Amino acid sequence: MFSSLKVRNYRLFFVGQVVSNIGTWMQRIAQDWLVLSITGSATAVGVTTALQFLPMLLFGLYGGVLVDRLSKRRALLFTQSAMGATGLVLAALTLTGHVQVWHVYLAAFAAGLATVVDNPARQTFVSEMVGPDQLQNAVSLNSANFQSARLIGPAVAGVMITGVGTGWAFLFNGLSFVAPLVGLLMMRTRELHVVERAPRGKGQLREGLHYVAGRPDLIWTIVLVGFVSTFGFNFPVFLSAFADDVFHSGAGSYSLFNTLMAVGSLAGALLAARRGTARMRVLVVGAVAFGALEIVAATAPSLWLFALLMVPIGMFGMTVNVTANSSVQLSTDPAMRGRVMALYMMVFMGGAPVGAPIAGWVTDAYGVRAGLASGGAISAAAAVTIGLVLARIGNLRLSMGWNHGHPHVRLEPRETQEQLAAAA
Repeated sequence: MFSSLKVRNYRLFFVGQVVSNIGTWMQRIAQDWLVLSITGSATAVGVTTALQFLPMLLFGLYGGVLVDRLSKRRALLFTQSAMGATGLVLAALTLTGHVQVWHVYLAAFAAGLATVVDNPARQTFVSEMVGPDQLQNAVSLNSANFQSARLIGPAVAGVMITGVGTGWAFLFNGLSFVAPLVGLLMMRTRELHVVERAPRGKGQLREGLHYVAGRPDLIWTIVLVGFVSTFGFNFPVFLSAFADDVFHSGAGSYSLFNTLMAVGSLAGALLAARRGTARMRVLVVGAVAFGALEIVAATAPSLWLFALLMVPIGMFGMTVNVTANSSVQLSTDPAMRGRVMALYMMVFMGGAPVGAPIAGWVTDAYGVRAGLASGGAISAAAAVTIGLVLARIGNLRLSMGWNHGHPHVRLEPRETQEQLAAAA
């Protein structure tokens, strides 16, 4: 489960990301709560989320082209520094009492610009640190890392917001980027599995799109992730509204929801690390279960039942995330990985600028229960549809029956005309 941590460079990266991810989660909670407290609008929270991910939607593919050309380590030194600076600026504005909602919007957009390069660089740098044999394990541990920080960050943010205010959470996030920067500087570059960089040239973006277009396994994985991330992953909007409008609790309940979801997400990531393989059926079943659980959570009558449902929602959501990420990376040519992962991250993160304002509008107009249920229904329907499409492409059929007294449901190859003729 933890085999990739034997690699020194990856250990340095992993530890640095733990500290930085805690700060990132603290800022996410503080940012959403600050916007909600200033405006009183779920739509404004959705706009903040949208602005944070809008640059990925607009410029994500160009970021992938740059990552294929640049040293991933040097690119990360720049992007991590820039993201730390946005946290420090927002902290200064908040602690001095001058913060306005447009400041938060601007900081979210600036951080989003840095992620255009940071995300594909981090995703592809993992393979350079650990090599292809440990890639699946390292990708899963990265997700476990992020979710472990998610257990700590929201809890600390809730206490900090209640006790001393949101500005201190922003300050911690800005300072937390020192850890990954130190880790990157301490790495032994001679031990990296360096991938040959793409030379400068015309048509590289088009080349990446053509590569994906010729791979149905990549296309449909990315499409499914797009539906789930756009309509199902709008938790900053849904959870803050459930805490404030439905259960009439405070920042502590909002942090509790995020923490319990992180427990499930961490379990999902560790199970993926133990599994060792990324199978399409795991992705489809995970997405169906994720959507169905969101529908159930939308009808939860009590705060504690809703909170407990965050655990399996987090687990299946992370199953979708890790399985899709690792399957795309493992099946992509290393020379194209930056562009393909940029497209993947553009769809995964870029869905928020479309989905978050829609989720906020549905929440304000029809209630948060309707917003969460509709997001879950769309996610589950997309998973079922894409599962059927992939089964048709793979010439598979659904087989149901009994095996030693137990029911089984699985996909099996269809019999061809030649096989049927031979059997006759």
